[in-house]
Amino acid sequence: MNGGATVRPEHGLVGADDAGAFLARLVRLDPATVVRLRPLPGVGRTALWGRLPWDVLVVRTVAGSAPADVTVDAAELLARLADADTMLPPGRDERWRWPLPPVVSRPVEVLPAAELRRIAEAAAGTLRTAATEGVRGRAVGQRILREALLDHVAVTVTPDADPADPVEITQRLVQGLVRMGFLGPAEITAAGEVQVRVAGRWVGLVGPYGAAWSRKVSDLAIRPARDQPKV
Repeated sequence: MNGGATVRPEHGLVGADDAGAFLARLVRLDPATVVRLRPLPGVGRTALWGRLPWDVLVVRTVAGSAPADVTVDAAELLARLADADTMLPPGRDERWRWPLPPVVSRPVEVLPAAELRRIAEAAAGTLRTAATEGVRGRAVGQRILREALLDHVAVTVTPDADPADPVEITQRLVQGLVRMGFLGPAEITAAGEVQVRVAGRWVGLVGPYGAAWSRKVSDLAIRPARDQPKV
């Protein structure tokens, strides 16, 4: 008998490299963030979902099966992986308040990974210059500059199947893909490709090591201020 003690489930993730790399970048961008583990039935893998501070969802699929669809503190899970601790941190499901994109998506275009990295670096350079020198000689707040750059449509894709409904890719998505390391090292980026996918009202960039998703620009303009519950 266990004397009534609660049996703690294991996180089920195999190896710390892939999951650790994802969690380390997630925590670096937001130390207090959570991560959602969603096991993929029948394939022995788990999708790790996180939300970046600029309203973009990111996901990486790693080896191992989580015990359930559960949200935990990202920094705590990272620490347990580093210590080879197989126990799952306490659940924090109440802290996941964002809907996920539909499971089924369709490809609409393929973009060079190197071009997306160039776009991200150019935006970062613009932000540094504007913060130092102002815009047209006038000082502008750092937050205003950042939000304006993130909302900028960096790429517009016109699908062959529906040219009347172009897909707009904002800097939010580009920065999410690049800053989470989903393009990989430079030698992979140079010849790599990124797939643009659409799932309902969501747009995604799928790189070699993970994907970034955001609502379509038209939806972002009218989204409610309050976060939605976990679904």
